[in-house]
Amino acid sequence: MIVLKVLAIIAIVFVALFLLTLVIYFFNLDMKFAATLIKPLTSYYNWSKNRREAKKKKERDAQREQQEG
Repeated sequence: MIVLKVLAIIAIVFVALFLLTLVIYFFNLDMKFAATLIKPLTSYYNWSKNRREAKKKKERDAQREQQEG
């Protein structure tokens, strides 16, 4: 009896997951979500790029000062 309940619960979970993926596919929600992430990810990339460039410039300036003085 318990085995049947466990199998029924597993079947319900599989059906629910299948329906969820069907809804995501039907409404193209994954690409809509990815499209909303483009702006924040681009701004983060630009911010980190500027931070890396500033760090490199600071290191180059420090090396020049050591070489000159």
